[in-house]
Amino acid sequence: MNVMYTIHERTGVANLSTGIGFFDHMLDQIARHGLIDLDIQAQGDLHIDGHHTVEDVGITLGQAFAQAIGDKRGIMRYGHAYVPLDEALSRVVIDFSGRPGLHMDVPFKSGMVGAFDTQLAFEFFQGFVNHAGVTLHIDNLKGENAHHQAETVFKAFARAMRAALTRDPRAPNTVPSTKGSL
Repeated sequence: MNVMYTIHERTGVANLSTGIGFFDHMLDQIARHGLIDLDIQAQGDLHIDGHHTVEDVGITLGQAFAQAIGDKRGIMRYGHAYVPLDEALSRVVIDFSGRPGLHMDVPFKSGMVGAFDTQLAFEFFQGFVNHAGVTLHIDNLKGENAHHQAETVFKAFARAMRAALTRDPRAPNTVPSTKGSL
């Protein structure tokens, strides 16, 4: 597996190539709604399935975020978002705590969206959480269309992350923890 990335807090521009069209579409949601420029080029064993590619992109993206954020000085730390799309509604809450934890309740109505196995959404977020050191709660509250369910999850994730990583103007040089470190 080969995953190359660059990440910048900018305007939400994405250059994506994972070989899985729907997954690229979801990563584009993270870039666009998180206002993070992403350049992700992944070459995996798609002749088997998309599992390793999706998981490795999550791992690599988590590592990139951990490196980019550093000691978390001056960030808001917590973020949440509700995002609707037609009949679907999802809620995501994130804490850049330094402690990995994923709680995901998304009862996808279909096992596949295009060539994307919906079970792989969990693998992506698990890889991200473990390597970014975040606590992440993902709940799909409503939805009948798996495409819409996934899209609300990824958009809400982007918006929650954007809120958590926003600079705190009242504590620009403070680590947001009573322990002094995260």
